[in-house]
Amino acid sequence: MTTATPWHYKRDQFGMGVWPYRGKVAVAGMGNAPIDRRWDMKTLSTSLGAYAITAGERALEDAGLKPEDIDGVMTSEDTILRYPTYWRERGLPYFAPPYHGEAGLTTVPGEWLAEQMGLKNVKYVDTKGRPLVWELLNKAAQAVGEGRCKTLLVWYTTGNLEGRYAQGGTNAEDTVVGEAQWTSPWGYQSGAMMNSIVSFMQYCRKYGKNHDMLAPLAVNLRRNGLMTPASFYTNHENYQLTIKDYLDSRVLMQPLVINDADRPVHTSAAFVFTTAERAKDMKKKPVYVLGHAAHTETHRSGMSTYQERSDACDAVARKLWESTGLEPKDVDLFNPYDGYLVFVHEQLEAFQWHGVKKGEALDFYQQDMSIEGKDPFMSSSGNNGFGRARTPHFTDSIEQLRGTVGETIGYVSMPNKRKVTVKCDTAAVGAFGGDWIMFSKYPS
Repeated sequence: MTTATPWHYKRDQFGMGVWPYRGKVAVAGMGNAPIDRRWDMKTLSTSLGAYAITAGERALEDAGLKPEDIDGVMTSEDTILRYPTYWRERGLPYFAPPYHGEAGLTTVPGEWLAEQMGLKNVKYVDTKGRPLVWELLNKAAQAVGEGRCKTLLVWYTTGNLEGRYAQGGTNAEDTVVGEAQWTSPWGYQSGAMMNSIVSFMQYCRKYGKNHDMLAPLAVNLRRNGLMTPASFYTNHENYQLTIKDYLDSRVLMQPLVINDADRPVHTSAAFVFTTAERAKDMKKKPVYVLGHAAHTETHRSGMSTYQERSDACDAVARKLWESTGLEPKDVDLFNPYDGYLVFVHEQLEAFQWHGVKKGEALDFYQQDMSIEGKDPFMSSSGNNGFGRARTPHFTDSIEQLRGTVGETIGYVSMPNKRKVTVKCDTAAVGAFGGDWIMFSKYPS
């Protein structure tokens, strides 16, 4: 078992052309673990490691593979519980000593998962670094394309412990310096929240919009989430959000309300990436990768403006079109990141999905976005309709393209209520001006 050395996998420059492995890499399986609000820090069967193993086993079953078929594993250190050193130094609160480390509790290293699952033929292990899920899956596609491994099992896990949601790093220190001094006193994500709100208010002033226009988006995402067997809301809070609920929501930071923000959860998902040639012989119909792209937003001060964020989204969209050889009109499903609803429009307008141009996204939200309609926006339900797993955008896109919506991945089967009725050959998935990937039903 060889741990991978760091390598540059991002297609983050203009002029790189069509992805050389276009249609030669496929997703052949995926699996969801159960989903909880938090881990109780007592029950090992519901720990982050146990859920990651469950997701991995379900992904193998979905692909019709055995543990010995896997020759590569990939994980991210970004489990939200991302500061184990901080907590280890202060004494671990969940088990009595002797205690032997964080693996399986707040971290899920690839080496640990390979050992626990009996993946005896793994030669390639990529488990260092903290790529978020949209970066991670781009990295997985690139690894298989370059031949670093042939059948790669990839995990993305999100943990949540009582009172400890990402409360490490600067958020856990007594004093902070630099830009963080203006945001850390207000808690985790306060900087991102403030910046998203400032950008949104600039957008509203520029185009004459208002915050209440986000209500139909929140309602539609919850509706889609309640059609998804693996979602937090299906399993724990099975009721439909209404427009009135949204408008009456508790304010977090004016004008952002609690139903603009995704809910932290405790779960895991896993994916099998392999070559298109190998995928032909697996259990489920493969979904092919047509390309991926990345962009790093730059801004002039500690807080980016709406224009800077809009420019970043435009840039990564152009790179994705270059990588895939496609255009906006070629994208059937669109599943952008929705950590806060106040920035979803930046992505929709940059990619011009279904012809939405600058200043038109909030008007688009007032129209029919339902699964059954001609504009099934975010059929995944996003994080706001699923819970902050960050993976439903991908699992939905893959399910829709291969036609397995309703068969689910590890849960009791539900009717095909979430199946889109429009042409469904391609899907774009990603996060603001960051990392995007294009899936297709066909290799070309």
